[in-house]
Amino acid sequence: MQRVQEPIIPEIATLIQNNPGTISLGQGVVYYSPPAAALQRARDFKDNHENHIYSEVTGIPALRTAIERKLAEDNAVSSMHKRRLVVTAGSNMAFVNALAAIADPDDEIILFTPFYFNHEMAITMFNCRPVTVACDSDFQPKLDELEKAISKRTRAIVTVSPNNPTGAVYPEETLRKINGICRENGLFHISDEAYEYFTYADVNHFSPASIADSEEHTIALYSLSKAYGFASWRIGYMLIPEQLFVPITKVQDSNLICPGRISQEAAIAALETGKPYCLERLQTIKQVRNNLIAQLQTLGSVCEFPVTGGAFYFLLKLRTELTGLKVVQRLISEFNVAVIPGEAFGLTNGCFLRVAYGALDIETSNTAIERLITGLKTIIK
Repeated sequence: MQRVQEPIIPEIATLIQNNPGTISLGQGVVYYSPPAAALQRARDFKDNHENHIYSEVTGIPALRTAIERKLAEDNAVSSMHKRRLVVTAGSNMAFVNALAAIADPDDEIILFTPFYFNHEMAITMFNCRPVTVACDSDFQPKLDELEKAISKRTRAIVTVSPNNPTGAVYPEETLRKINGICRENGLFHISDEAYEYFTYADVNHFSPASIADSEEHTIALYSLSKAYGFASWRIGYMLIPEQLFVPITKVQDSNLICPGRISQEAAIAALETGKPYCLERLQTIKQVRNNLIAQLQTLGSVCEFPVTGGAFYFLLKLRTELTGLKVVQRLISEFNVAVIPGEAFGLTNGCFLRVAYGALDIETSNTAIERLITGLKTIIK
């Protein structure tokens, strides 16, 4: 545990609390609440003893049925042959479940840099080794470097698409190649798809679990946290190879016992409301995104950022000798706006900042973006 990096979100939250009036462009949440039907389902949660005892370790049958329907309609996963479904307390827990089931101490898990910090933290906690593979200037995986990184201790390759922290969306061709590399080398492909509905322009999301004959080596992770404003309700799920079902139920029973029943009931109603709920609200996020792009471009050569096509993040590279953390500290203390430093995502060579643009309404986001631009123009001279 001493080797695990400190969680960055609570650290930034403390800085925000110590600087009243700070607006956050840091944490990756959406500006909207869960669907009305989900909230009503929670309000109607009956005073029935059966609702207040432990339920199925892998999730209640009605929710698993709703998820199977969603996977077929939205992810082109039409068959559960050689697969099982497990409901988890968010997709972070699903990732931990997967690691516990597939990896021994000193095994290696391949991550693309910049990586999602909780993935790297979990790998380190399990006494495994995160092996990082660089992405190109558009934050797309370098597949030639990927194959070089595979060793006898490699157990899995992790992809996050749409990506946190970069917003990059990996093309279908790339994900098929990575999935094929996993098949050929006897590895698992862990595909984190928490931001599956957050894509822009003509960019499309692709689910590796839809690839023919991928059932036995593909672990797909999903979440309601983003699309349905469900962050605190802690409902995610994992689609896993059948051979991992028993070890993963052991992990979940030991750790969680079962997902929260009231959250599961609300999740059923959210999934019944469906994907259009997210897509309608995505229009506001698009407006914020467009304004952020326009304002960042006024910074000129001091700020580089690929205009990626997904999630609700941009990763900025600043032309400065300051560290990302130092810039973040000054942005909060001097300009009352918060972002996340690139060091948390494995970026220690240069100054990087992750800017999240999904959490605020248009008016508040405009104020936050104005503070960000003013602060960067002042700090980066």
